Amino acid sequence: MSDLHPLVRLLLVSAVVMGLSHTIAREKLFDPLRRACGGMSSWRGYVLSCPYCASHWLAFVLVPLTGTYLIRVVPRWGFVSSALDWFLSSILVTVVAAFLRVGFYFVDEGQRLTREKKKATQAELDDQDRPALQ
Repeated sequence: MSDLHPLVRLLLVSAVVMGLSHTIAREKLFDPLRRACGGMSSWRGYVLSCPYCASHWLAFVLVPLTGTYLIRVVPRWGFVSSALDWFLSSILVTVVAAFLRVGFYFVDEGQRLTREKKKATQAELDDQDRPALQ
């Protein structure tokens, strides 16, 4: 990933964080895990049930794995500066993922509304066809 432009890397890692956090927090596949962790009534379950919360923890792992350090603390204080680079870069990835999530939800909601409109139209057509058959 080091050959990518830093902004492209930021968008790609943020998209992965957004996709994984949505999958963990919302999809049926992870429902047993969310329930086993206490759902929204415990802090562990809450972290797994909230896409924004889950994105923080995913970013904390993916930033060092991908080398997506876009924020560097200027004073170099050894480990403290490195920890701040990691923390602030992870927060940046999380914020970009949140904006991507908003766009994703608009697209997803639009598709859901389109499907519901098609179902309603089909139901109306079916209702119109029934009296003609009797």
